[in-house]
Amino acid sequence: MQIAKNQPAQTAWQRRLHTIIFEADTPAGKAFDIVLLISIVASVAVVMLDSVAEIHARFGAQLAALEWGFTILFTVEYGLRLLSLRRPLAYMGTFFGIVDLLAILPSYFSLLVPGTQYLLVVRVLRLLRIFRILKLAEYLHEGQTLGRALLATRRKISVFLLTVVTVVIVVGAVMYVVEGPASGFTSIPTSIYWAVVTLTTVGYGDIAPQTPIGKALAVVVMLLGYGIIAVPTGIVTLEMSRASAPTVNTQACPNCGVGGHDSDARYCKRCGHVLNPS
Repeated sequence: MQIAKNQPAQTAWQRRLHTIIFEADTPAGKAFDIVLLISIVASVAVVMLDSVAEIHARFGAQLAALEWGFTILFTVEYGLRLLSLRRPLAYMGTFFGIVDLLAILPSYFSLLVPGTQYLLVVRVLRLLRIFRILKLAEYLHEGQTLGRALLATRRKISVFLLTVVTVVIVVGAVMYVVEGPASGFTSIPTSIYWAVVTLTTVGYGDIAPQTPIGKALAVVVMLLGYGIIAVPTGIVTLEMSRASAPTVNTQACPNCGVGGHDSDARYCKRCGHVLNPS
């Protein structure tokens, strides 16, 4: 890992701002994070309530004012996050950097495309910071383990999904030939839809085979569905049992804002900056 060089040092106010916004070790930092979490929950509740027709008709103006109030608050907070870092562009490319930006964009897009403000429910993803705020480092460790397991199984899962897609296409085509429009299987895409619904054991019942051959094929697809459900579960479980990771802490890099470092890490795993400069 190469240490970042030739970059301006953080000023005193940047270090103070970084401690308050990114860390929860001080009373001011913890208070900031708690207020932020409460604001996130309240803003998501406002968006959800505004989607109810009766509530929107009666309190639409008040909810809109609250929604814009939260948007302005989160916009200022996002700007302060970037100001507190030496490399704000690096933070903007991280998971939380992207989520923080998506948490405010729908409100501004709604000025051009009405209705997009309901996408603000993405703000709920910001609640994932609770693991850092409450110093639940063991949960960060488990999250990294799950992430590595999913990454390791991506090829197996891809092959599995390709197999499932092939099966439903073949079954859908056969069912279309066997049943036909008279039983509701008006096209191969419609029959594939039935195959997916049946294979996943959802069973809406809006389309059902009527002939003995069709019913027999449906039974095979249903039984196959129970077997298929267990495949991805087993693949991921196996990889999770193999995955292991060092304990991580909740400290965020003062340079780029990335968290989830090993407990004994001295430098940022992304930019190489000193994590806890003396």
